[in-house]
Amino acid sequence: MKGATWLNIVCGMTTGMGNGSVFTLAFMLNLGRGGFQEWGGWGMDAYWPITYCGFSHTIMILFGIAFVILMGYTLKLHAVLEGQPE
Repeated sequence: MKGATWLNIVCGMTTGMGNGSVFTLAFMLNLGRGGFQEWGGWGMDAYWPITYCGFSHTIMILFGIAFVILMGYTLKLHAVLEGQPE
């Protein structure tokens, strides 16, 4: 698992953030602008979860972290199935 750590992080974050952007797009299309009063596209406001842009970034980051955890677990199980020691 040591050699696959960075591969796991990079692939998990890019896949998860891509899926998170699709989820956010579907959510925002159904919600519209909703209760988001601010766009939040400048500086650190882009990452503040109560702004429109910050909400999408937060969802993408959460999906990325979830995919990194999921890929790490599945790579560990794959290694065990292939006979490598834990």
